[in-house]
Amino acid sequence: MPDAKVQVAALAEVGELVGHQNSIYEATAPVVVYVAGILDHPAAMSLRAYRDVPVRAALLGRLFSTVYDASDEVVGCIERCSPGFLARDTVVSAFRELRPALYRAVEPFFEDGHEDVREAAVLAALVLAEHPALVGHRDRLAVYARRILETRGDGDFGRRVAWKALDAWGHDLTGVAPPREEAWDWGPHSDGRGDLVPPF
Repeated sequence: MPDAKVQVAALAEVGELVGHQNSIYEATAPVVVYVAGILDHPAAMSLRAYRDVPVRAALLGRLFSTVYDASDEVVGCIERCSPGFLARDTVVSAFRELRPALYRAVEPFFEDGHEDVREAAVLAALVLAEHPALVGHRDRLAVYARRILETRGDGDFGRRVAWKALDAWGHDLTGVAPPREEAWDWGPHSDGRGDLVPPF
């Protein structure tokens, strides 16, 4: 079992180095694939140092954050500022093609015994299910999305993701208040072609 300081440092490095400024770098895909590959390792259920949550929840949270940075909403906003952002030969477009494989990695945790693990897995899956190959999974995910809407307060980012997924998929949201919109800064952080120097 890794030393607690090593765990904390490793999780911080994953977030800072391959998700710096919410960008997708060449190193992002292999790191995210590795994180997805170790989700079912027994050590991932050990409690995270200094917090009463499993390491698996932190890994899923990092995966969710990274795939959200390549979501339809985010890249659509950036594409309007930087046409060509999603061209076929870009790092971002290649990363987005990993979504079906990443979905298969998070799906086993939808009914995990720990709430933080369950919610992080579902939130990641809601974003991943934007991929056309995952359309058939959306009705099942809608059940989990509604649970998030019922348990999360207004202004919560997870609630926003769940509401927007259901809305995009054409589900009836009568009586469910829409999320409060934030003043997001959607300026492009990277055009997917490496014009920013990666911080590693």
